[in-house]
Amino acid sequence: MNNIRNNRSDYQKNSLPELDTSRIQFKNKTADLFDAVANKTAKTIANTHSRDVNKSTQLRKYYDEIIMWEQKIRQNPDNYSEYLPFIKMLNAKVAYANGRNLVDTNFVDLMRHCTGQIQEDDINSFYTFKLFFEAFMGFYKMHKPKQT
Repeated sequence: MNNIRNNRSDYQKNSLPELDTSRIQFKNKTADLFDAVANKTAKTIANTHSRDVNKSTQLRKYYDEIIMWEQKIRQNPDNYSEYLPFIKMLNAKVAYANGRNLVDTNFVDLMRHCTGQIQEDDINSFYTFKLFFEAFMGFYKMHKPKQT
């Protein structure tokens, strides 16, 4: 069974368009981060060969969690550093979903890249992450509309 899953992961990695995260920079935001960069990222993530992977409802769960953390941070900004380990736990949740073939490795890489830029001493890095993910989700819905 593990060989089948590993073979699927190898196939998935080899057949996916390459995700370029180099322009997703939260510290030195460019004017097109929430526009062209988010759009290109969404298009790459949407371009999967399986209709059962990266469903918008699955990705929306992660966005909803990001929104939940934003609300907690806005209510208690002094607790930001306490929340941060739980925010970064999104990586584990996405990895689990990848193991169940609900998201692909491009989405795993995107989440890891984005959460890796959230800094403990810079609350604005989290807000930039949230805004980028919001823009990404908007474009994602355009590139991968609901399938019936």
